[in-house]
Amino acid sequence: MPAVTFRTLGCKLNYSETATYARQFQALGYTVTKGAAEADVVVVNTCAVTEQAQRKARQLVHHLKQQNPHVRVVVAGCYAQLSAQELEADSAVDLVLVAKDKPQLALLVHRRLWPVGQEMEGVAPELDLCAGQVQDSGPYGDFFHAYSSGGRTRAFLKVQDGCSYRCTYCAIPQARGESRSPRIADIVREAEQIASRGVREIVLTGVNTGDFGRTTGEAFIELLRALERVEGIARYRISSVEPNLLTDGILAFMGSSSKFLPHIHLPLQSGSSAVLRAMGRRYTTQLYRERVEAVRRYLCTPFLGVDVIVGFPGETDADFAESCQFIELLEPSYLHVFPYSRRPGTLAATLPGQVESGVLHERVQRLLSLSDTLHRHYCLRFEGQVRPVLVERVGANGNAQGFTDNYIRTRFSAEPTSQGHIARVRLKAPFEDGAMRGECLELCQ
Repeated sequence: MPAVTFRTLGCKLNYSETATYARQFQALGYTVTKGAAEADVVVVNTCAVTEQAQRKARQLVHHLKQQNPHVRVVVAGCYAQLSAQELEADSAVDLVLVAKDKPQLALLVHRRLWPVGQEMEGVAPELDLCAGQVQDSGPYGDFFHAYSSGGRTRAFLKVQDGCSYRCTYCAIPQARGESRSPRIADIVREAEQIASRGVREIVLTGVNTGDFGRTTGEAFIELLRALERVEGIARYRISSVEPNLLTDGILAFMGSSSKFLPHIHLPLQSGSSAVLRAMGRRYTTQLYRERVEAVRRYLCTPFLGVDVIVGFPGETDADFAESCQFIELLEPSYLHVFPYSRRPGTLAATLPGQVESGVLHERVQRLLSLSDTLHRHYCLRFEGQVRPVLVERVGANGNAQGFTDNYIRTRFSAEPTSQGHIARVRLKAPFEDGAMRGECLELCQ
């Protein structure tokens, strides 16, 4: 039978979609393999949030072709949607598929790369649709259902796509279209499918996850309540919620839930009021600070992850210093730092005051150093405590690892049979890479 492999760049949303493509190919009779050397097709699911992400995609495509000159390289994802003609002109690319092709990606790959008369043995080309997907309409489609299923412990479940905000630096609305989501009943069915595979934890993903329900009239908190009732799933995480959409009602529910964990990812982008206005963000530093205070009021010792963009056009030394001071005041648990990347078609790309690369690099390094300090301080607060850890993997030597409920990566000794179980682990001093040592006391579930 023909073999297909996948390479995924970018966000959790892309990983959920790649896993769904894999199920499409399997429904057609393909074998999914890890290596490109033995594959007939490789699907590269790309990111376009920065120019660096696009450059990585191009380098990866050429590396794959060098590894196996006979492999058919298919490029999908946000980069494909934004720059299809550029990719089609690349001799290393055999096929480019855009957003509207997602529901039938495997079938389109098979029919375009092996047209009638060249069918591959073992494939069922008579299928009109793959993996139960419905035909979407429009340049981005209505909603492409997706969830990851490769692991036995954690799955990414897509609950929302696209964005109706227009932040001045962001090209994602061009790549993924307007905000949209399926109905709660459909997502619950997918969560039940995930649970039937033995997965214990689900991460809810989306471009603007908190905007769930814009197209259906349902509310995000209604989705959370419905997912709480799904049997078999022990833990939920929410990948990211915009500050203006993170309500007290959502936080109060999470605080009272036995399944939704004390872990919030709250995009900041800048701690400078002037820069936030120029970015077109829908909140002020005052509102952001109020939301952080609410997170800590409702959730017990939460892990707070924060996105920051460095070097937005016009960001002065004073703006950057204001942003650093604001972050130090908030004391988040971790920073996800992005250097500003000029995206064609965005308002920010036309603004004066583009920050020099040397200054940009220096600011990124300062924030990365601050992130390391903040994360270490957060972890040390829990030294000696016992926390529930989902055992994600156990090596042949008994070395296990997993994340606590409040998202501290932990390493400890455990039996191989403990994988997929939740263990009570006493936390000890951190390793240099930020993970904590642990002592497994007992398996709970």
